[in-house]
Amino acid sequence: MRNLVIIVSIIIIADQATKHLVASTMEIGQSITVINNFLYITYVRNPGAAFGMLPYQTNFFIAITLIVAVLILYYYRLLSENHKWLRIGLSLQLGGAFGNLIDRISSAQVIDFINVTIWPPVFNLADSAIVIGIIIFLVSFWLDLDLKSKRS
Repeated sequence: MRNLVIIVSIIIIADQATKHLVASTMEIGQSITVINNFLYITYVRNPGAAFGMLPYQTNFFIAITLIVAVLILYYYRLLSENHKWLRIGLSLQLGGAFGNLIDRISSAQVIDFINVTIWPPVFNLADSAIVIGIIIFLVSFWLDLDLKSKRS
C-alpha cells in the first residue's frame, strides 16, 4: 500500500503543479510551440470528459471518479505483492483520476495543456497517467494470464 500512496502522490503533485504553472502564466487559448508542427503547450479548460464529451456534467464525473477509485483500491488490495506491474498500473490510474478530480471539484473544469498534433484532444499529465496505467495494467494482466495458461 505504501507504493500506491507514493505513486498516487507523485502523479497528483506533478499534475497539479504543471496545471498551476500553465494557468498562472498563460491565457486560455494561448499556445506555445515546443516542437514545431508536433508538440505545443496549449492552455484550455475542459468542462467535459475526453474530447469534450458530456460537458458540464461535473457531479456525474465526480461520482464516477469516486466509484472507480473505490474499485481500484478494492482490486489493488486483492492483488499479491507479486503483481507489481498490475499494482503500478492501478496506482497510475488512481493518481490520474485524483488529479482531474481536484480540478473538477475546485473549478468544474479540467485544465488541459499538452497538445500533440497527431492526437486531436489537448490533455494533461493526469490523463497521461490514466492511459499509461491502463496500458500497463492490460499488458500485465495479459502476460499474467499467459503465464497461467502455460503452467496448465
